[in-house]
Amino acid sequence: MVGNNISSKTYPRSIKINKGNSNRTLILAVKRGNEIDIEYSKKEIINKINSYFGYKLIGEIRLRSFNPMSKKIRKNNTLIKLPKNIEKKIEEVKNKNIKNSLLQLLKTLKND
Repeated sequence: MVGNNISSKTYPRSIKINKGNSNRTLILAVKRGNEIDIEYSKKEIINKINSYFGYKLIGEIRLRSFNPMSKKIRKNNTLIKLPKNIEKKIEEVKNKNIKNSLLQLLKTLKND
């Protein structure tokens, strides 16, 4: 909806709705180092979202930085903390099929 340039650097965390006020705030998680790009794109993001829905859904955007290199992985709005030595433990698995499945799962979790 907002384009690959923006969506590759950020994802929506939540929407805050103030009581008695139709002005909603979109909280965006932004990859560390891309905050300025997204800051300057706020109006564009708001306009695209509101145009998509056909009414003023979002009135404000707030940014929260995150480090994409950390060991915490977000999956379906749930943080998954992986042990630091998980790859080493997977390599110790003797069954080749199970080992390959676990490695594929780990790869998928890291990419999302």
